[in-house]
Amino acid sequence: MEYSQLERMINEREAVIERSFPALMKKVYIWMTLALAITGMTSWLVANSPAILAAVFGNPILFWGMIFAEFGLVMWLSAGIRKMSLTTATLLFILYSVVNGVTMASIFIIYTMESIASTFFITAGTFGAMSIVGYKTSKDLSGMGRYLIMALIGLIIATIVNIFVGSTLMATIISYIGVLVFVGLTAYDTQKIKELFMNADEYNPDVQKYAVLGSLTLYLDFINLFLYLLRIFGRRD
Repeated sequence: MEYSQLERMINEREAVIERSFPALMKKVYIWMTLALAITGMTSWLVANSPAILAAVFGNPILFWGMIFAEFGLVMWLSAGIRKMSLTTATLLFILYSVVNGVTMASIFIIYTMESIASTFFITAGTFGAMSIVGYKTSKDLSGMGRYLIMALIGLIIATIVNIFVGSTLMATIISYIGVLVFVGLTAYDTQKIKELFMNADEYNPDVQKYAVLGSLTLYLDFINLFLYLLRIFGRRD
């Protein structure tokens, strides 16, 4: 192969990457935003339907079944992303957004609309700032990510324990730690997604599926950050 042909192929590949990378990152944020909109709308509709509220929150088996279903959907999507089609991955993400919206409907009963709205905007600002940090920073955040994941595991265990203990002080401490953990995870996950797409081809179906998985990751960061902030700043009805 002549040098000029090789150089042309390299230039063409670089041009594809320059076009693909911003497009893939844009899709991640668009899908994440759509999922948040689906969750918010579902929560509001369920909260305004006494029959559905009674069916979901008046039946512990159904409620906890939906919680475990959410966990199962995330695990299925994360572990099986390579084998499933893009359509299947997208539908699972949408289904998760709906189910999560149903289980989150209680926040409209517990907290005032004003505090939900103000906390949402605080979350959006914090999430946006930390996502920019993760996107722009040249510092490798993988080391910090390992500690954050360990902290997240500890946070989950502490939350489960406090369900039985019922300590208000522990709940407050968990909320503040949760905010710190998901603030850090937002930056870490953004950088991880960025690195995944740096040399990716936008038209590769596998890359498209990982864009869905990336949007799910950031969606979870946003939702958890919102819920922990709501427990701190939310005013109860």
